[in-house]
Amino acid sequence: MSLTGFAAPWWFLLLIAVAAVVAGYVVVQRLRRRRTLRFSNLELLEKVAPKSERRIRHVPAALITVALILFTVALAGPTAEAKVPRNRATVMLVIDVSLSMEATDVAPSRIKAAQEAARSFAQGLTPGVNLGLISFAGTATVLVAPTTERVNVVKSIDNLKLAQSTATGEGVFAALQSIEGFSSVIAGAEGPPPARIVLMTDGKQTVPTDDPYGPRGGFTAAQAARQAQVPISSISFGTSQGTVEIEGEQVPVEVDDESMREIAKLSGGEFYKAATAEELKQVYANLGEQIGYETKDADASRPWVVLGTLVLFVGVGSSLLIGQRLP
Repeated sequence: MSLTGFAAPWWFLLLIAVAAVVAGYVVVQRLRRRRTLRFSNLELLEKVAPKSERRIRHVPAALITVALILFTVALAGPTAEAKVPRNRATVMLVIDVSLSMEATDVAPSRIKAAQEAARSFAQGLTPGVNLGLISFAGTATVLVAPTTERVNVVKSIDNLKLAQSTATGEGVFAALQSIEGFSSVIAGAEGPPPARIVLMTDGKQTVPTDDPYGPRGGFTAAQAARQAQVPISSISFGTSQGTVEIEGEQVPVEVDDESMREIAKLSGGEFYKAATAEELKQVYANLGEQIGYETKDADASRPWVVLGTLVLFVGVGSSLLIGQRLP
């Protein structure tokens, strides 16, 4: 029951009327007592109506007064912070499909764990969020444009194919282009919906060069995302023990946490580390909460109305029980 953020505080002026009713009740009771004392035998009155009984007859009036106060608070419109589903937002899920995702340091493999976690993320995202999907290896491919339909996104996640190289910057630039195109179509009087990129990768950028500050590098793309006001939630996935077999040789494929942390920082987003399939699921679950819901001041008057109604019923019931009549 909230007592903050009243939407219509002027309703509290009704408390003046409640105070007037209480004052009137007190005056009437005193006048009645004077008349009773004037014409009554005091000894007989004390035997017939002891003080305890005289006091209990005020209970119904007290309860009804409390009910009026509770209803007044409800009319003033108290508000409280509440999580509500977003009804407009755009999210681009950008997944690394380079050959390093074959590594089995995360059971059953990095790519399988990534697919399962991404599938759960897509299916659990609130309906009002438009979700798109991009995969990247040596190049970036827009698999699904932003949409509220989850079926195609889930199918595309299930059908991800691995390829050579890691073009992190290209994946981010492709996401920004998709967001810009989608926003220009659906932007209304409120402007384009808020957007975010969720970037999941396990390795260091290798193309077009290994310089993340190059024209199409990951850091350059992150700076472009900041200018476009599209934060990147980067997920570094995997361990330092990962290896893949290339031409019969075991090649180490360590994760690049520092690059992912810097991309998140440059874009104004958040960095997440996931070394196991369960950790990755938890990261996606947390992101689903952050992206799918927003905190707003919601109406909190219902509890006051319910409590006021209950107190009113008790007051009326006690009046019938004590005085055999309504107050």
